[in-house]
This record gives sequence, structure tokens and C-alpha cells, in this order.
Amino acid sequence: MAATPHATPGLSHGSTQDVPSFEATGGDWSEIAEEAARLGEERIVVNMGPQHPSTHGVLRLMLEIDGETVTEARCGIGYLHTGIEKNMEFRTWTQGVTFCTRMDYLAPIFQETAYCLAVEKLLGITDDIPERASVIRVLMMELNRISSHLVCLGTGGNELGATTIMILAFTAREEILKVFEMITGLRMNHAYIRPGGVAQDIPPGALDTIRETLVTVRHYLRQLEDLMLANPIFKGRMVGVGHLNLAACTALGITGPVLRSAGLPYDVRKTDPYCGYETYDFDVPTSTEADAYSRVVLRIEECYQSMRIVEQAADRLQAMGQRGSSPVMVADKKIAWPAQLAIGTDGMGNSLDHIREIMGTSMEALIHHFKLVTEGFRVPAGQAWQTVEHPRGEQGVHVVSDGGTKPYRVHFRDPSFNNLQAMSLMCEGGQLADVVVAVASLDPVLGGVDR
Repeated sequence: MAATPHATPGLSHGSTQDVPSFEATGGDWSEIAEEAARLGEERIVVNMGPQHPSTHGVLRLMLEIDGETVTEARCGIGYLHTGIEKNMEFRTWTQGVTFCTRMDYLAPIFQETAYCLAVEKLLGITDDIPERASVIRVLMMELNRISSHLVCLGTGGNELGATTIMILAFTAREEILKVFEMITGLRMNHAYIRPGGVAQDIPPGALDTIRETLVTVRHYLRQLEDLMLANPIFKGRMVGVGHLNLAACTALGITGPVLRSAGLPYDVRKTDPYCGYETYDFDVPTSTEADAYSRVVLRIEECYQSMRIVEQAADRLQAMGQRGSSPVMVADKKIAWPAQLAIGTDGMGNSLDHIREIMGTSMEALIHHFKLVTEGFRVPAGQAWQTVEHPRGEQGVHVVSDGGTKPYRVHFRDPSFNNLQAMSLMCEGGQLADVVVAVASLDPVLGGVDR
């Protein structure tokens, strides 16, 4: 790289001014970088993105680079702030579900479940939740865990230029979304888990469909393994990249697959079980490599473990009998939603028997229905903390009640928010191209980060 004076037209009277310009004429990049360092040129600060599907205008990466080396990395968040937590203070306890389900839009069932478990703690009805409702919650969460991991694997591959990986992963995820639509009427933002149980029982034939879906998803997962785990190009981009050891994870409060890739088998389903997880047979896969590649391997293995849990949950539901054979909502009518929803061809509906009763037989039932739907139930004053094992790590919810029909305060500990703290540690000192890999291995969803 040589400095050559060029005549540059002046700003007035047509005069010329000699200014140095630099032209790269070949050679190694290292030689060019050394020349730039010798000349004392300033390092460059760039805004990087969007590289991850959840970062289109919502995650700002401020990188200071020296050549191709990242010397400083910072996250800028808040661009997707929706005010969900504040909005929940102005809605009834049941309506709050429709807000929190929209936070991390790739894992809505987990937000719903965590919130409802906390509300049930305040109500003192944790032990009164019907077993069938708890089994359905587990079934839905584990299906949601698989679909969330598939997005992480697919988009991570796509960011490296492997479009086929994304096509396979999203094709597999589509099978799970069909199951969600069949059970809840929606592909996402379900508001299906409710305080006291679930909105409605699974429809007839759902268990057979779920078992067929697992066979299909397992087939796609094996193809993903073949495309990713033994691919030398994929491994070259992933192995040793985004390293974060156990000490750093514990210091920053990192959880989920990122923590387990550093060797600690911490999983809320095992350490602090909820919804009867202590009665299910499954393993918590770990690794010690603590890099991006090991997180891919762990997420694939977690999908297989989730399938084991789904199969056990399906067997339990089948043993309980057909739809309607056992309740899916708490017996207390002052809390339970008054009608068992039955999804029609339009995706909505109510129990016709219940409507006939409240509209034509019992004025008291009609009044109770009206007050429960419009005003909601009261929750005793107090506070509760509940955690669940989210696909991205430990998710917590702190719920405070002043004794009214609306929450006084709801605050979520979203795993993506905590995990993003590791971005600088994982990227600084590495190559600019590795930032994409490091961020993808964290699998952040900014809807949960900003709330």
C-alpha cells in the first residue's frame, strides 16, 4: 500500500491541492494492516446488523474493529419495547396471558405457563390444578421447545450461507405449528395456558397427529445432523468460536444451552420441578467445549429429549381417556373460566350447553359469567416468584398483587436479556465474521429482551 499524491481540485479559483490518498495494490492483508498501524490510522466503529432474524432493526451491535479484529463490542437494545409488563397492570389476571405470550414470540407457551404458575401460587391453588391440565402444559411446552430450537438451528445455518439448513428446519417446525393450530386455534401468541388450567382440552385425534408429527420431525432432525455436524465448512465456522467458559457464564447469569455447553447441567425442570416434570424420564445433555458448535449439538440433543417427554405425556393423556373425560380447569368456579371452549371451523366457539344454561335457565349463572369475564377474579395480596426452563435458559416471573382483579406489578426475567451480556466476551479479540456466529449461538429473541 503506497501513498501517492493526487491533484485535487480546490474549492475556489480552480486551484489544486495535493492530498495523500492510499491505494491497495495487492499483497497480503497482514501487510496492509501493518502499514495502516504504522501510519497510526484510527480504528473503525461500525454498526453491524441485521444478521440474525430477530435483529432486523431491533438489535444494534456497536463494534470497534482494528482490521478484521473486533477490539470492542457492545449491544444496543430497546428498539422493540412494547410495554407489555406495564400493560398487564391494566388488564385482568386472565387477560394478562394474551400480553405475555407475545414477548418471546418463538416460545409463547413458556411465558404463559410461567405467568399462570405464579398467579396460581398467589391464589393458593397450585395443588388443585387438574392432572390432565398439567400434562397438556408439559406436552405443549416441549413441542414449543423443539420448534424454538429448530428456528435457532435453521437461522444459524442460513446466516452462514447454508440455505438448505434453514429450509429443512423450518419445514420441520411447520409440522409442530400445525399441531399448535389444531389444539389452540393459533400458530403463535396462543393465550392457551390460563390461570387454573388450560383454555380447552385437546381435540379428538390430536394424540395420533402428535405421534405422526414426531416421526416426521425426527426424520428432518436426522437430515439436519447430517448437513451440520459432520460438515467441515460448518465446523470450521463454528468450532472454537464464541467461547464462553463456566466462570464467565456463572458471573453473568447465563443459563440454558449456553451454560450447559460449559459443562453445568443446570435445568429448572430438574432442579426446581414444576407441572410434574419430576415424574418424566429425560436427560439434561451437557458439553465442555463451550463454543458455538457445542451449542448446536446440545440443541439437537435437547430436541430428542423433548420428544421423549412428549411421548410420555401423550401416553398419559391416552390413559386418562378421551376428551372431556377429566377436567382441564380448576374446579373453583370463582376462578375457572365459565365455559369450556370448543374450537369450531372459524377457530373459535363456546360450549352451547353452557350458553343455553346462562341465557335461558339461570340468571345467577349469567351474572357470574358477566362479572368473571369483564371484571375478573380477585387475587389475594402478596407476591410470588416462578421459574421455568425456557428454550433460551431460565425464565422467571415476579408477580405482585394488591388484592384486586388486576396485577399490581408483573416483571419477567427473560433469558435472552441476561444472555446478551455475554456478547462482548464472546466477540472481542475474534474476527468480524465470527460475530454473526457468536450472536446466533446465543439465540436471542428481542421481543423477550425489550418487553
